[in-house]
Amino acid sequence: MMKNILRLFIILIFSGWVSIWLLKPTQFWTTKWKKAEDFMKPTILGYYGLDFAVYTFPIIALSIIGLVYLNLLSKDKPRIRQARTSTTGSSNPVIINSFIGILSGLEILSVFLFLVFLVWTFYARISNDFKKLLPAKSLNLNLWQLKYLRVTTRFGLLAEACLALLLLPILRGLALFQLVGVQFEASVRYHVWLGTSMILFATIHGVSTLFIWGVSHNIQDEIWRWQNMGRIYLAGEIALVIALVIWITSLPQIRRKKFEIFYYTHHLYIVFLVFFLFHAGDRHFYAVFPGVFLFGLDKLLRIVQSRPETCILSAKVFPNKAVELILPKDPSLKYTPTSVIYMKIPRISKFQWHSFSITSSSNIEDDVMSLLIKCEGDWTSSLYNMMQAELNSDCEHMICIPTSIEGPYGPPSLDFLRHDSLLLIAGGIGITPFLSIIKEIASFQSGNRYRFPTKIQLIYVVKKSQDICLLNSISSLLLNQSSKQSMNLNLKVFVTQEQTCNATLKELLNDLSLTKTVNFSTKCSKYAIHGLESPVLMAAFAALSSIVFLVFLTCFNHIFVASEKKINVSEKMVVRSEKKVAKEKTASSVVDLILLCSFIIAIICSTVLAIILRWKRLKKHIAERPAKVAESSSVLETRCGVEEHEIHFGGRPNFKDVLSKFGSENGGSDIGVLVCGPESMKESVASICQLKFQGLNVAAKGNKPYFSFHSLDFSF
Repeated sequence: MMKNILRLFIILIFSGWVSIWLLKPTQFWTTKWKKAEDFMKPTILGYYGLDFAVYTFPIIALSIIGLVYLNLLSKDKPRIRQARTSTTGSSNPVIINSFIGILSGLEILSVFLFLVFLVWTFYARISNDFKKLLPAKSLNLNLWQLKYLRVTTRFGLLAEACLALLLLPILRGLALFQLVGVQFEASVRYHVWLGTSMILFATIHGVSTLFIWGVSHNIQDEIWRWQNMGRIYLAGEIALVIALVIWITSLPQIRRKKFEIFYYTHHLYIVFLVFFLFHAGDRHFYAVFPGVFLFGLDKLLRIVQSRPETCILSAKVFPNKAVELILPKDPSLKYTPTSVIYMKIPRISKFQWHSFSITSSSNIEDDVMSLLIKCEGDWTSSLYNMMQAELNSDCEHMICIPTSIEGPYGPPSLDFLRHDSLLLIAGGIGITPFLSIIKEIASFQSGNRYRFPTKIQLIYVVKKSQDICLLNSISSLLLNQSSKQSMNLNLKVFVTQEQTCNATLKELLNDLSLTKTVNFSTKCSKYAIHGLESPVLMAAFAALSSIVFLVFLTCFNHIFVASEKKINVSEKMVVRSEKKVAKEKTASSVVDLILLCSFIIAIICSTVLAIILRWKRLKKHIAERPAKVAESSSVLETRCGVEEHEIHFGGRPNFKDVLSKFGSENGGSDIGVLVCGPESMKESVASICQLKFQGLNVAAKGNKPYFSFHSLDFSF
């Protein structure tokens, strides 16, 4: 019942927030809003309290309620599988394109509705503007020039709408997209789409405004103008230049080859947001403030969570230039399969964070957490060289490698358990999320807490046979032939760049000589990974920040704005009708600075509280280092024998045949198809799933299987 109540609140708040944005461009809203502001001005909160309550707080409230809801969801025990419904197919692929990726029906609908909203906003604004448009002699503009100027101004409002949503997809601890089942690694592309759209609209807005200034011969006067009241033009020009720099350096051609340039220039977002505030003013900034507020709080809480540093216990070095790191974790830390963590190793870079999938299960390994990393880029290659240097070193003293950890971040519930059968398709290092899934399901055999999929088939595509060693941590699950409980696990390996191999699959899985283990000292840190704060505590931080912000905003406005009002009255003897609105007698930048200072104080207060609670928690639970680092492989057994597994050389798998055969063996069942690997592999499997389910046979009865496609990312 509590979850249903929270769902209702979430739907009502979100619907109300969307309705505000839809009504905002209308004359009806403008009239009512002016009356509401006039009513609020004499009150303690003033007009700024109204702006915060209407435009900003609904999204913060969604985050607070959503965190409580996710906390309840994480405690669910999925003993009974969900029935198939007609809405299940909304998550399956509808559009498959190498440029935009794989889009589900729900994503297409969301994008379409957002585009309709942009068109509606633009049309409503322009139609109202043109009805009351007259030539502006003071600006030296005739009618067509003034119309064009209004059009460019409205493009700026479209950029503002994109900016309002821009930071929401990249929240981690305060994630809103988890409410609809979208994880951080998948929602990053929405951030890219929104950022590109914002840059497009902002560029049209800025360049067209400069063009009008040039036509009216005002460009020399306007381009360097930092006026006291209204729009600050120079701040807008600076914000646009910074936004273009951020966008250009985030293009794939630069991001993949020069990651550090992309990483460091992306931090210019702070400067961009400050100058956007000065350009647009506080009234417009309240519309984009929810994302800024939550992102700022989320960022600082993540910094707190990553302190103090822990250290690497040991590492396995594989011959295919891959490394498995073993990290200490607190036994109380639990996480779901497919979770990721962010890691920073100061010995390599003091500023760079990189994300990796967790390959261990918290139900099996209580004290350690394992990561499997393919060393291809500059940062990961430096990590590999560090491990090799320690292996080749004759020094008797082990080195200590301190590291900072953020996370883990993962789904709140075990969604993959709702399927009758699982088809796991991995390419190369894309095996990492599936290692945690297989271990998690294996751990269920020790008790009947869950109903898990009755059949699991793992399709593993590699370039070289030596890459099979990445299955080392689940080799016992693949090779042992009997147990009291059954997990029907079948492996099919496809080696694409070799025609044959002298070793059998069993020998490749059992060949421990392919890996070398190096242990490290733990003297540099006595702390284990404790993970994120509880969702309820995160919700409390967000609520506290909101209250502190509003309190300081109110106090600052009454102190600074009201005092200036009194000065104006005493010195200039302004008549009552002219002194009625204190905001009009205060420089725009002063009001903007008040908002900025209130925001900084609010998130600092929550951060200080988070630091105090964090250190109290760490003081009580300082992790004791194990005398000997345990192997991360599971001791659980399955009934599948090695003779049931297959290995193929010299080509890629025919996914159409794979899915057809697996579907015929599991007729009438709900089959979860999880893919992690190169984009071409994901698109190929998605196309086949698209043809097989066709969106209309979701609730079909009989022996026809239903394929539910899920794309996973091992890095982003």
